[in-house]
Amino acid sequence: MINLDRRTMLIGGGAGIGLIVAFSLWPREIGSALAPEKGEQVFGHYLKIGADGEVTVAVPQAETGQGIWTGLAQLVGDELGADWQNIAVVPAPDSPAYVNALLKGRATAGATSIRAFHEPMRRAGATARDLLIRAAARRWNVSAAECTASGGNVSHEGKALPFGKLAEEAAGLRPDGDVVLRPWGAGGLLGKPLPRLDLPAKSDGTLRFAGDVRLPDMVFASVRMAPPGGALRGFSRDAAERQPGLQQLVVTKAWLAAIGETWWAADRALQAAQPRFTGPANADSAAIGEALDAAFEGSPDRLFDQGDFDKASGSVHPLGATYRIAPAMHHSLEPMVATARLANGRLEVWAPVQDYDRAHAAAADAAGLKRGRVVLYPMPIGDGTGRAMRAYAVGIAIELARRAGKPVQLAVPAYGSQNQDRPRAPLIARMAALPSAAGSLEAWSARLSTAAGTELAGAIPPYSIPSIRVDRFNADLPFEPGYMRGGSEALASFATESFVDEMARSLRADPFSFRMGMLGGDVRLAKALTAATVVGAWDGGGPGSTFGLAAASAFGSRIALLVQAGVGPDQRIKVERMVAAVDCGRVVNPGLVRQQIEGSLMQALDLATTPAPQIVAGMPIARPLAALGRSRLSPMPKIDVEIVPSHEMPGGVSGLGHLVCAAAIANALASATGRRLRSLPFDLMTS
Repeated sequence: MINLDRRTMLIGGGAGIGLIVAFSLWPREIGSALAPEKGEQVFGHYLKIGADGEVTVAVPQAETGQGIWTGLAQLVGDELGADWQNIAVVPAPDSPAYVNALLKGRATAGATSIRAFHEPMRRAGATARDLLIRAAARRWNVSAAECTASGGNVSHEGKALPFGKLAEEAAGLRPDGDVVLRPWGAGGLLGKPLPRLDLPAKSDGTLRFAGDVRLPDMVFASVRMAPPGGALRGFSRDAAERQPGLQQLVVTKAWLAAIGETWWAADRALQAAQPRFTGPANADSAAIGEALDAAFEGSPDRLFDQGDFDKASGSVHPLGATYRIAPAMHHSLEPMVATARLANGRLEVWAPVQDYDRAHAAAADAAGLKRGRVVLYPMPIGDGTGRAMRAYAVGIAIELARRAGKPVQLAVPAYGSQNQDRPRAPLIARMAALPSAAGSLEAWSARLSTAAGTELAGAIPPYSIPSIRVDRFNADLPFEPGYMRGGSEALASFATESFVDEMARSLRADPFSFRMGMLGGDVRLAKALTAATVVGAWDGGGPGSTFGLAAASAFGSRIALLVQAGVGPDQRIKVERMVAAVDCGRVVNPGLVRQQIEGSLMQALDLATTPAPQIVAGMPIARPLAALGRSRLSPMPKIDVEIVPSHEMPGGVSGLGHLVCAAAIANALASATGRRLRSLPFDLMTS
């Protein structure tokens, strides 16, 4: 429950680590920087230091479970020389200063957080360190070059002053624009598996999510929504109004909502109302495949062209294969939820959002207010799949708050959240390749049909092939796709790494040696492949083996995955072990890296083995989680993550496992059973 006097939310603790997310003094207008609380001094856009020595880091990125609150705070703390026990984080206020340069907006996606913010966060810490050292040097009448900062203190020849005692004086000094960054990890924090700041509160249930917000006079709401492009056709008002605790029914063309004293009362009223909706005809699963196939008849967008594929292939017929990937749902545990309060011409919204700019703009549009009159509180996200990129509940919550004249918390029931999910886009990949006389590949072609606008970086193989051609065909899909962790890179990488494996086997080559022979100068990927095969005891991957390999280069990182898999007695895919070797450049926190690789592999395994959703009227049919046939946590495959030492710039890791998991499993099954699975999700009965 949020303390409304300070609007603070305790989200950490244990082992002496405190983490406070404060809402009370957030700037209310665009362009404002951090605002200090009593006893605090502000150092630029990312950092505040209190008189008690607490260092507060403003984090622009959403915490989706990837540990970014910890990682970005670690970057600042190392440069500053802070004591990890005294570091806290706050969500950054609404300001252009916090734009994710890689996404050209304030958003959390595409494994960009560390890549986009490692330098500005380090510079913020270095600048504050320089000011603190200069303030201490003035007091001691010594050269600043003779002083050091570590453990939350500035020291000189046995003397020490804590940051809190120097903060006010330091904040009054003019920053040096030529501040020098420390060597990586010189502050004692970078490269260490420091405990995550968010986990204690997540473990004991004290972390406050959007559904935990409580405001004075707040009421609760539930909603039933039409399919995209559909409309409300009818409902039983009398049956709904007989529900005790119902306060108001709100009827629009696209949805029917109930406001009640409790969420239970509101949702029961909607159940009794039995709303009926229309939806677009023929917008079903069968139409998806038809749309993807039909797209190949149009003109492609040339995504990549190297060499001359037509000349290389000449009159020779290249080897080919077709891969199909069905839509995949997020299956989030956190329902769609948002809380809105309209008062005195201002709007406040509490919601889990990854695309802050889009959600903020949508809230302002829904309320008919200028953006400066809208405060969006980005809550911790209870869903690491990427669905929070689109905050669909916000607009409805705002309209309900307007109608009710009081704060409203809207929570969409689980099956409604499934119905309104925007699944990951489907894809058809028509691959072709021409082997060379030297036993590698001379030419490569990928023709990909998917949703318009989908980025397909994973379609460009990470190998030195003389002629490469990649074309995308834009399909007019009968549903609206959405972002998913791993991005569209995961779609194309399944086809790319499966087809490379097929080419190796057609040439009777070891799939590991085949890949290594085509890497050219990519030493990082070579090291990752070597590490994965050594640790996993690669056996050559020949017929009867249970091993499969896949590799990828994405997000500024490299990953190689060895999988041991087969078919169990129950005729289900059984993955015994996964060995991932990752080069993600300089590592901020190896614990976070391992957690993200393990988590992305588990999620990718689940996506690869969970039946595809059935689309009707442009939206997925809801299914109980127990009926999905999803992978259980026990037994899970043994996962080993090897971090390859690197001095390259930090890369992203959040979705790396998605790029290689499905292909490595398919390649292992091809070795073990002789069957090549070219469709996702896998189905042993039909493949």
